[in-house]
Amino acid sequence: MLDIKFIRENSDLVKRAVSNKGLSLDIDKLLKLDEQRRKLKTEQQELQAQKNLASKEIPKLSDTEKKKRIAEMKKVDVRSEKIKKELVDMETEYQGIMLQVPNIPSDDTPVGPDEKANLEIGKFGEIPQFDFKIKSHIELGTALGLLDLGRGVKVSGFRGYFLKNEAVTMHFGVLMLALQKLIKAGFTPLVPPTLVRESVLVGSGHFPFGKEEIYQIKKGMYEVEFGKEIPAEARELGNIYLAGTSEPSLLAYHSNEILNEKDLPVKLCGISPCYRSEVGSYGKDTKGVYRIHEFMKVEQVVFCENSIETSMKLMAELEEISKEILEELRLPYRIVANSTGDMGAGKYAMHDIETWMPARGSYGETHSNSALTDWQARRLNIRYKTKDGSIKFVHTLNNTAIASPRILIAIWENYQKEDGSIEVPKVLREYVGKDVVKI
Repeated sequence: MLDIKFIRENSDLVKRAVSNKGLSLDIDKLLKLDEQRRKLKTEQQELQAQKNLASKEIPKLSDTEKKKRIAEMKKVDVRSEKIKKELVDMETEYQGIMLQVPNIPSDDTPVGPDEKANLEIGKFGEIPQFDFKIKSHIELGTALGLLDLGRGVKVSGFRGYFLKNEAVTMHFGVLMLALQKLIKAGFTPLVPPTLVRESVLVGSGHFPFGKEEIYQIKKGMYEVEFGKEIPAEARELGNIYLAGTSEPSLLAYHSNEILNEKDLPVKLCGISPCYRSEVGSYGKDTKGVYRIHEFMKVEQVVFCENSIETSMKLMAELEEISKEILEELRLPYRIVANSTGDMGAGKYAMHDIETWMPARGSYGETHSNSALTDWQARRLNIRYKTKDGSIKFVHTLNNTAIASPRILIAIWENYQKEDGSIEVPKVLREYVGKDVVKI
């Protein structure tokens, strides 16, 4: 969410951001609502001032004057009540539009409608050259007893899967590798809730934009669990959702709080299951475990001072951690600066890391790193007190340290051998318990 004062003073800039991010939003309508809303609030305050003055004057008036003054105040009450109702409807419409206003992207963000406009800004490692016919992660996983997609579909439905044997220890090993690295880097580890309130997803900016991607748990679950009478606390929660990333939970950890400047930056990392409906990816990557409904991820969230310079410095630090993990795994990767149409409404800057996946013959996205200035903090009301006592909104950042099993695709395919076995990366051998996975 942007400051309405900023929108008033920079309407052309905001309109350009709306256009460049491929959104459909009427900023002029928002500004008109804002003007009408302010006028009504001013009138409401004036009417209240009249009522306050009258309440002091009436006791001192004669009976005739009292009747006249009371009659006047009844008209004021009627007008006040009408304004109150108008403001309720107007406020709902106003907030609905405000929640859709995008952040202003950085000056160096590539402008374009989708990922085709992304710009490569870095690369690591040599693309492996195989002197034998390579296998996909599906072929490798099936032959080596690491992956069972058929039974996964039988149990879970489309995109369901089972990891088996060494795939399980490798899966948790790569997650632990990332988690331990983050703890050493000063991040506070958390296992966050994956069932979250709607307000949490609105706060992170996942709503209203990507609502179709999120699994919703209906109120009916409480009826089954608690009986016909839904407890008051369950009713108050409304609908609950399965988080697609731990980012919303980690952000909401400090919602409606005022932090101290001396404690910034606050660095959190969460390890959790993640759930995504993948509605928007129909027909894309339908085979294997590249695009699935549930997976696990180690996510980083940072709260820092309200400074672009500080945010961008921290964004580079977050990116460095992801790069270190991939380099320790000895996996080739490239970094791309996401375009305006591929970065999401709330992003100021966004970089994806794409790791080489031989069977695809291309890089596949494995990490995402974003700076959102105070766009999320305003929605979640996360502030900090400066040394001089003033109150400001924090800046927020988030980054994927690692996500699995997608990263297993790159590991298996890059480390495959001619005999169909998979060499285990050195940094994962203590978790897997062997150097090579073979039949």
